[in-house]
Amino acid sequence: MKKTLVLGASTKPDRYGNIATRRLKLYNHEVVPVGNRAGKIDGIEILLGKPKVEGIDTITLYLNPKRQIEFYDYIIGLKPNRIIFNPGTENPELVKLAKENGIKSEIACTLVLLSVGQY
Repeated sequence: MKKTLVLGASTKPDRYGNIATRRLKLYNHEVVPVGNRAGKIDGIEILLGKPKVEGIDTITLYLNPKRQIEFYDYIIGLKPNRIIFNPGTENPELVKLAKENGIKSEIACTLVLLSVGQY
């Protein structure tokens, strides 16, 4: 299973970062939610800021491109194998930066990928 960092996690159950965290857990992926407010999602603590996390395979983004800028160094520094740009998070600048650092980018929806077995 792929250890996944959800960047833009929220305690609000109707937010996609929350739904993705729960769905990843349901599909038995180790999930690390990172957000800007403390709380839990389905028993998993939301980490704040830019926590040091080892062994991340995938970062799935739920931040708009402007909010991503402050996380560029953090994202690249985690050395994930891939970044998933969910709808509304597409960012050519970060895609280019990822490519320059050997990180694969996917313009996709984490929820769809999980539901069709392509995650």
